[in-house]
Amino acid sequence: MGDLLGVAVLGAGHMGADHIRRLDQVVSGARVVAVADPDVERAKEAVAGLTGVSVHPDAEAALDAPGVAAVLIASPGPAHEEALLAAFARGLPVLCEKPMVPDSTGALRIVEAETRVGRRLAQIGFMRRYDTEYRRLKALLDGGSLGRPLMLHCTHRNVSSPPDFTSAMLVNSSVSHEIDAARWLLGQELTAVTVLRPAPSSDAPAGLLDPQFVLFETDGGALVDVEVFVNCGFGYQVRCEAVCERGSARIGDEHTMVVTTGGAAREEVPQDYLVRFTAAYDREVQAWVDATRRGEVTGASAWDGYASSVVAEAGVRALESGGRVTVGLAPRPDLYDPCAGVSR
Repeated sequence: MGDLLGVAVLGAGHMGADHIRRLDQVVSGARVVAVADPDVERAKEAVAGLTGVSVHPDAEAALDAPGVAAVLIASPGPAHEEALLAAFARGLPVLCEKPMVPDSTGALRIVEAETRVGRRLAQIGFMRRYDTEYRRLKALLDGGSLGRPLMLHCTHRNVSSPPDFTSAMLVNSSVSHEIDAARWLLGQELTAVTVLRPAPSSDAPAGLLDPQFVLFETDGGALVDVEVFVNCGFGYQVRCEAVCERGSARIGDEHTMVVTTGGAAREEVPQDYLVRFTAAYDREVQAWVDATRRGEVTGASAWDGYASSVVAEAGVRALESGGRVTVGLAPRPDLYDPCAGVSR
């Protein structure tokens, strides 16, 4: 336990660079020993000031670098499957940012590959499970004092969307966090999805169906609705209210600084996810490092990543068809217990 965990970080973009900073400055028990990115200059910039870090243009070279004992995947989603399979082949534990794999067919291949290994190696980066407010809500629901959960009302708003953002990405990228959070909070699988669309906001880019209203059904009889609005213009807001048989509980009401001046009061609103969920990312990576050094894998599993992909794909079909679409999951392998990741 005394040796630092040597981590290879795959991807040096916005998320990857932030994880490199986190491993170097925030998390204890680990150090970055290798970084891979096709843009080598960007990778070099991300590790500027760090010593003993090798930089590589491709992922497998980084995995084979001296001192690598674990992998953090923060590359674009389409590159995740190849990187995960390469890590599995080397027996390396992995923290993989969501989406685990963008499509459900590829996600199922990851589940099958890990099953062949015979033990869990992958944790998927659904960081809301490490947010203080979400964890308090999870503990409250699990305690049962409010009775059976009947509904979850969720809000997911962004200041603006990237230039290449599509209508489908509101579901399979933005709402993917609500998909996992709902499964985890309720301990239930999502079985059907309907997507309703108001008239698009005048601030939405041409052709982008924004906002959307997504409705999920669960195998426990609960309903989950998500307002997703990625060009709201005023801030980054994530909220969730659980309505139960004997009460309700709401999280996400920003308790930030309020400035009063000139006869008016102004409350600060976070502008992006790295501000709102900084502490959650810190706890997630620290928990992964600690578990890896103990020889364990905790947190969201590859099965959770697969389930999220299947539900998101059903959501996109519902968006395109305007109808209700059912969700069909493959049989769960024995490697993942009946509540694999959902109850943790």
